[in-house]
Amino acid sequence: MTEQTPLDLAHAAMIADESDDAARLRFYERLADSELFLLLTEEPVNENVSPEVFEVEDTGFVLVFDREERLADFVGKSAPYAALSGRIIASLLAQQGMGLGLNLEVAPSSILIPPQAIGWLHDTLGNAPDETEAKIQDVMPPVGMPENLLSALDAKLTTAAGLAHSAYLVGVIYENGIRTHLLAFVDAIPGAEGALAKAVSEALVFSGIEAGALDVSFVRASDAMAATLAKWGLHFELPQPQEAQELGRAAPGSDPAKPPILR
Repeated sequence: MTEQTPLDLAHAAMIADESDDAARLRFYERLADSELFLLLTEEPVNENVSPEVFEVEDTGFVLVFDREERLADFVGKSAPYAALSGRIIASLLAQQGMGLGLNLEVAPSSILIPPQAIGWLHDTLGNAPDETEAKIQDVMPPVGMPENLLSALDAKLTTAAGLAHSAYLVGVIYENGIRTHLLAFVDAIPGAEGALAKAVSEALVFSGIEAGALDVSFVRASDAMAATLAKWGLHFELPQPQEAQELGRAAPGSDPAKPPILR
């Protein structure tokens, strides 16, 4: 039996109980975070990709697969494709008002996702967290955090490989008297703060937790606060990437500043 993928498992949990909003949110989170293989009509040209488009009841759908082998099984022959993240594909399709066919006919996670759902996913991923400043008065162990949020954070931080060394979840009291929980990243690389804060925000949203339930901060390992966090906090180790190797021309979508263009 073929090994089930994370999307297979998330899809199975979603369809097991259609009233389970949390399971549906987790499926869309896995979809956004996954690398997907988009079926094309021809090889990519620079940053332009030309996907195969199928009409279903006057609505255009593109086809993606979460494994190269599944794309090959569906097509039955060699075919051009582009490997893109689910969030990039959602952004492209939302602009075109198109839907998404995932793993059609080749996996248990086979599903047609309509344009309305793709638009919702794109809008949800586009929500940026608010920035505020507050001084911490006291730090304590985290208490009463929902298990589904802890699991979502653990899964989400695995997608942030190399953006920081680690993170600590703690309870805090600010000087203004507000009590809340804080996820502090240790030794984030310069410029990665926004991406890390957004990853935490997405973990909250896709866990069904109201925004603002978890603050985010950044410290250096040499800061005195880092030792306090290590004493009281729940530790998350972020994966570290392998040593960078020299690569050839980047594939479409690999540069976040230059997303591919649908033709």
